[in-house]
Formats: sequence, structure tokens, C-alpha cells
Amino acid sequence: MARRRNRQKNLPPETAKATIESMAHDGRGVAHVDAKAVFIAGALPGEEVVFQYSKKKKDYAEGRVTEVLSASADRVEPGCPHYGICGGCSFQHLDPDKQILAKQTILIEQFKSIGKLENIELWPALTGQHWGYRHRARLGVKNVEKKGRVLVGFREKASPFLAEIEQCDVLHSAVGKRLMDLSALVGSLSIKDKVPQIELSICDNRTALVFRIMEPLSAEDVEVLTAFESTGEVDIYTQSKGPDTIKPLTGEKPPLSYQLPNDVTLYFGPSDFVQVNVDINRKMINRALDTLQLTKDDKVLDLFCGLGNFTLPMARVAGQVTGVEGSDELIRRAQQNADKNGLDNADFHVANLMETLPNDDWVKQTYNKVLIDPPRLGAKEILHYLPKWKAKQVLYISCNPSTLARDAAIMVNELGYTLKKAGVMDMFPHTSHVESIALFEK
Repeated sequence: MARRRNRQKNLPPETAKATIESMAHDGRGVAHVDAKAVFIAGALPGEEVVFQYSKKKKDYAEGRVTEVLSASADRVEPGCPHYGICGGCSFQHLDPDKQILAKQTILIEQFKSIGKLENIELWPALTGQHWGYRHRARLGVKNVEKKGRVLVGFREKASPFLAEIEQCDVLHSAVGKRLMDLSALVGSLSIKDKVPQIELSICDNRTALVFRIMEPLSAEDVEVLTAFESTGEVDIYTQSKGPDTIKPLTGEKPPLSYQLPNDVTLYFGPSDFVQVNVDINRKMINRALDTLQLTKDDKVLDLFCGLGNFTLPMARVAGQVTGVEGSDELIRRAQQNADKNGLDNADFHVANLMETLPNDDWVKQTYNKVLIDPPRLGAKEILHYLPKWKAKQVLYISCNPSTLARDAAIMVNELGYTLKKAGVMDMFPHTSHVESIALFEK
């Protein structure tokens, strides 16, 4: 069996020509070769390409472009020299203005094919900076003796190996321009083979780096990291096991924070979930506020509220806002955020929103407006509570157009809501991630 695998590896890669017919929901080009659908990374609709197969199944195949024979007018030269190998981005070959149009098309097609919903009024897309926008990331770390250095960055395209890159232009420059500094820093440690990851969080007030360590630091390691912390204008944390083992390298650090609309400051820890793109997040919150037009007469329910990203700005203008999240720790921090911002009209509760809700007081109440910001799996488990809550407006924030379309079909066809408006938000430029927002009314 081992000899057979070796022979397979030595075979030349199989290539073929194809004309790209459309774009899949994940941004890959779609073609048909020998009557089989092929999903081709790096290809744009209308192009004729040569591609290399990466997977063949009975009903479909996958591949990646090796040569563009006839290019789309929308194709551009990638802005990053590492784009060909690094898997952090997938859309740099497409003009940035066309990227957002492609994501808008994907959203419309998902509404149509999954939700059976058409003729949807669209909001103008929320867009921002295409470079240096990313304030949160987990960077892989690997000491590679053959390359003579520690690699820091993202994985290669369709590969478990780390890409050999020197900088990342989608990351905020506080870290994106300093990958080689981080490489040298880890390379100088006695445990350079035991640091698999650096998690970064770049905020209004500081930059935090969490080093995942599989073995304890030596005294010399602590000195090296402390020197980098003082000269690099960063806060360094270490993490030996789970998130509860994160601790500052030197003394207590002030909480991380950034400003939100309505004069709200969001405080959080170095590993807490916050939006990657701070600029788009602020624009997204403003769109929610403009859409819901909250007054002191409104009682709002914020589901999957996290640390209060939407809850707190809404509480500045609404009568009462109730936030619900599945994590005790997140809810504790959300309440702390409300207290620090002087908001006494926001209450928070813990509940698993992916299953039948408990018989708690907040579930029995009514809310005229509801905001839902679920994970990629969507929110179908709690949609049938909306009529019980007497929600007249529902604003749905989505990171997955497929589950948004599925849930929209439930709300429109089963619960009697009307999809009034929808739009995309360019939270992740140069990637195929589609973030969107939709308003439902009853």
C-alpha cells in the first residue's frame, strides 16, 4: 500500500482547459469538464484557463488555476507578492470594487436558490480600506530548520504548511509589517520549537500579542520578550493551555478597548471575540441604528450579543435592551461593559440559542425589535420564538449567506415576515467571506 501511494505522488499533476461559467458562493470559478462541475480557485467568470486538479469526486471536481489563457476585464495584478502561495486571501486577483459586487451577487443568488426570494431591495454596500484593515488574527508559527528561520503568518493555499511570507498587507501595519521581527523574536527563544501560534489584537489604545507556549519560558526568554515588549510598543501575553491560562508577561495590563458609535467604549480581553474590521464594524452598527430608529419606547432583544457590540450602542437610545449569549464569561464581560459605560437599561442573560430556550423570565417577555447576529450555522432554532415575542422588526446580521437565505425563507414563508432590504458589508476584503445584513418587518 505504501508503494502505491508513492507512485501516486510521483505522477505528473493532471491539468485541463476550461471556460469559467459563473462564480460559486465561496468565490471559486465554476466550469464543466466532461459534464462534471469543477470548482476552480483563482478563476473568474468568462475566463478561459488551464487548471490543475486538486480533487476528483464522482459528482464534482476541484482545482486551481495554473495559467489564464483569456483574462476577464475585472482581473488585476494581486497587490501582495505572497498571494500565489499564502492562503490568507483568495480574491486579490479581482478588482476591489468588483469584489464587493461579486459578494452582492452571491448574496442575491443564495436568496434566490435557497430562500426562493427575489426582487430584493439592496442597501449600498458598506466598504472601507482594502489594506491594513485586519485588527484581529491568529498567526501560525513554525520553526523550519531547512529555511533557516521561524515562519510566522497564514497557511499556504489548500495546505497545512505555513506560507513563507515576510509581511502581510491586509493586517494592520502594527503587526503586518513586522512579521520578520516576530520571526526573529521567536527564533531567539529557547522554546522556538514550542510556540505554535501568536494571536493578535490591535485596538485604539494598544496592540496585544498572545504567544501560545507548549513549554515554560526560561528566564532568558522572559528577558528577550520583555525587551521586545518595551521597544515594540506591544503588550505580550502567554497562553500555556486553554483561554483561561492567558496571562500578561509583565504585570497587569489595562483592558483592550475601542470606540463604538453613540459614545460607547467596548472593553475586552486579548482573546475575546471582536470584529476583525473595526471600521466596517462601526459602519455596521450605524446602519443598524439608522434602520431601527430606536426611541425610549422600544424594547429590544439582542441575540448572540457577545460583549455587547450592538447591545450597548442601542441601549444609548432605546428604552430597554436585553442581550443573550451562550457563554457565562461573555455575559459577565458584557455586563461590565454596560456598567463602565453607565448604561443601566441593558440586562444580559446566558442561554444556548442553538436549542430550545429555557423557561426564563426574559423568554416570556415581548420585544418590538430584535437583532440577531448568529455564527455561521445561523439562527433557525430561535426563529419560531419571534411571533411569541411580538417582534415587528428583525435585523439579521450574517456571516454566511447560505444560512441567512435559509432562515429568511422560514421567516417569510412560515412566520409571515417581509424581507424589506438586504445588503453586503466588506468585512474581509480580498477574501470570499460574505458578511451581510437583512431587515424583516411584520
